[in-house]
Amino acid sequence: MNPSAMLRAFCDAVEQRNGRAFAELFTEDGVYHDVFYGTFAGRAKIAHMIDDWFYRTATDFRWDMHEPVSDGETLYARYTFSYRSLLPEARGPRAMFEGVAIMKLRDGRIEEYHEVANTATGFVDMNFAPERMAKIFARQGAALKARPEMKRHLE
Repeated sequence: MNPSAMLRAFCDAVEQRNGRAFAELFTEDGVYHDVFYGTFAGRAKIAHMIDDWFYRTATDFRWDMHEPVSDGETLYARYTFSYRSLLPEARGPRAMFEGVAIMKLRDGRIEEYHEVANTATGFVDMNFAPERMAKIFARQGAALKARPEMKRHLE
């Protein structure tokens, strides 16, 4: 499957709440690292993430990938993503995000998915309290500092 078709299938599966189709884009041992919910390993858990975790507090997802670049082993794409939050404080407007998807590929499937996302815009859209945002950003900062590639930056 070419990168553009894979990315369209990826986005369509999320928008259609089709965890099975989404998980089929991954290798059997594939891993999805979600910026909000953490790590999901294996197709069953990845499907569950879409069907349950994503739709537990949100609906009406829209996800678009832009300007994909791939060398056959890694696929990068800028994305725009939005949904209607079901959280009580959200009060209706779409929560909008942008980011970059980073996918390691193996045999035409996604072996590992990471993302770098601007979450602040969506949190503002959902009316998150500043203290709540600070907690989330602190957790994201701690996770970044724990990654092996950050060791040199912490010296």
